[in-house]
Amino acid sequence: MRRSRAEWAHLVRRFLGAIDDRAPSDAAQREVRALLTAPEWWMWSCMSGRDRRHSLEVLARFDEAGVRADREVRAAVLLHDAGKTSSGLGLWMRVIATLVGPRGRRLTAYHDHETIGARQARDLGVDDGVLAVLDGRAEKDILLRLRLADDT
Repeated sequence: MRRSRAEWAHLVRRFLGAIDDRAPSDAAQREVRALLTAPEWWMWSCMSGRDRRHSLEVLARFDEAGVRADREVRAAVLLHDAGKTSSGLGLWMRVIATLVGPRGRRLTAYHDHETIGARQARDLGVDDGVLAVLDGRAEKDILLRLRLADDT
């Protein structure tokens, strides 16, 4: 797969930010806890520190874009990568998965994390408004804004 310079720059920025696996600050975690329901909080808490910090960065960019979003949409933004936990991949294997694509069970699970995360959320009884974003049924503008906030 051939990537543009912009795509490579994005991947390098993401890698550099992912080296650090510290959890978000206690204050940030309290804010997230106040936003999420119990099942959503459990899903978010299972994510790696780097993925939880990334989800907060994506939510900040999403909010900065001026999108008027209800609690369910904002919760979905925080959970957009929750399915990555199912792959069990660490940082270096994620790099390999990104470079070589979906090969084998674990690398494929990493690439299918959105579908997996939506299924996990559904199984936990997460609100339909959250599920609509996670499984791509939400308004196109919301889905586009999430994609843009995630790809920045």
